[in-house]
Amino acid sequence: MSAKTEINSSDPISVAQKLIACPSITPQEGGALDCLEAHLRPLGFACQRLPFDGDDSPAVDNLFARLGRGAPHLCFAGHTDVVPVGDESLWTYPPFAAQIAQGKLWGRGASDMKGAVAAFVAASAQFLQESGAPQGSISLMITGDEEGPAINGTAKMLRWMKEQDALMDHCLIGEPSNPKQLGDMIKIGRRGSLNMILTVPGRQGHAAYPHLAHNPLPQLNAMLQALGAEVWDKGSPHFQPSNLEVVALETPSQAFNVIPAWVRARANIRFNDNWTAAKLEARVRAILDKAAGNAPYQLQAFPNGDWFLTKADDFTALVQKAVREHSGGKAELSTSGGTSDGRFIHHYAPVLEFGPLNASIHQIDEHIALDDLRALTAIYRRILELHFASP
Repeated sequence: MSAKTEINSSDPISVAQKLIACPSITPQEGGALDCLEAHLRPLGFACQRLPFDGDDSPAVDNLFARLGRGAPHLCFAGHTDVVPVGDESLWTYPPFAAQIAQGKLWGRGASDMKGAVAAFVAASAQFLQESGAPQGSISLMITGDEEGPAINGTAKMLRWMKEQDALMDHCLIGEPSNPKQLGDMIKIGRRGSLNMILTVPGRQGHAAYPHLAHNPLPQLNAMLQALGAEVWDKGSPHFQPSNLEVVALETPSQAFNVIPAWVRARANIRFNDNWTAAKLEARVRAILDKAAGNAPYQLQAFPNGDWFLTKADDFTALVQKAVREHSGGKAELSTSGGTSDGRFIHHYAPVLEFGPLNASIHQIDEHIALDDLRALTAIYRRILELHFASP
C-alpha cells in the first residue's frame, strides 16, 4: 500500500478487502494492524502499537489509535484476528482472496469482524471529511487476541489506557450482533461463561477381566447425568436461562479391549445474573459430590468472563436512533449470544455491541453483503454525528 492511490479510507469495501487479504489467524497479526495504521495515520489518528506477552499465552500485537484529546471520547472496539479457515478446498472463493461476487464480499473475517473494523475506519473518514475534527476524541481499540485466549489483548490494553489517562467515555464494539437483518439487534450485555474439566480416575485393565480393573466411565456418566438434570434457573428480566453443555469426552485408551485409567469431560456453563462464577462452581461441586458419593474425582473450573449489563442511558438511545434511521430495524436491546471483549470493557466504560449479521461467522464461505457493509458504515457515521453534536 505504498502508493497513495491505494489508500481510500472512506470506502469500507476497499478497506475491508485489504484487511481480509491479511492472513491474521489468531494470534498472528498478518499485516492487518499495519493496514489499519496506513489508513488511520493520514486521517490524523495517533497510532500506538501495544504488543503484550506472558501469562503462559502467545504474544499478541494490538493497536490503539486516537484522534483528538479530552472528552467526549467515543471508542470503537474490535479485533482483526480470525479463526482458522478449516478445509480451504471447501471454500467457494479462497478465504483470504477478498473476492466480491453475488453482491457480497467473501473471506475469513468478512463478518467477524474485519467488515465492522473497516466500517469504523470509513465512518470516521467520512465524518472528518464532512465535519472536521470533533471537540473530543475518536479512538479505535483493536486487538489481535479476541478469537484466542483473550489474555494479551483487550484486557491489557484497557489497563494501559487507564495508566495513560486515555479511557473512553463510551464504547461501541463491532461484533456481529444481528441474527436476520442489519438493524435487528443491539447487544447491551452478555451472559458469563464458566469452563470446567471433570476427571474421574479408574484402573486400567483388560476388558475381558473387569474385576481386575476399575472402569471410570459409569461414574462419569452418573455425574454428567446429575449435572444435565439440574435446572440452573429460569432466566431473569434481562437474560435467558443459564445452560450447561458437555463439549468433549476424552480417555487415554484407543483400544476396544482396554478399560481406561481415567476419563475426562469438558463442559461449559453460560450463566446469567442469578449467579457469580464462584457461586456457580460451588453448586456444581455440590451436585458432583452427591452423584459421586465417596468416589474420587477432580474438577477444574476456569471462569471465562462474568455477566455484564449496560444500563439504558442517553448513549443507548443515541445508538438505537442511528440504527433505526438507517436500517428501519427494531434495534432490539438484547443480551443473547456468546462472550465478547465487552466482558473486559464494561469495567471501564458503558459498552454496546452492534455489527453485521452473524449467520456466516466462523463458517466456510464467511461473507458480508456489500449493502450491509455500506449501511453499517452509515450507521457508525451517524453515531459519530449524534455523539459529537450532543452537549
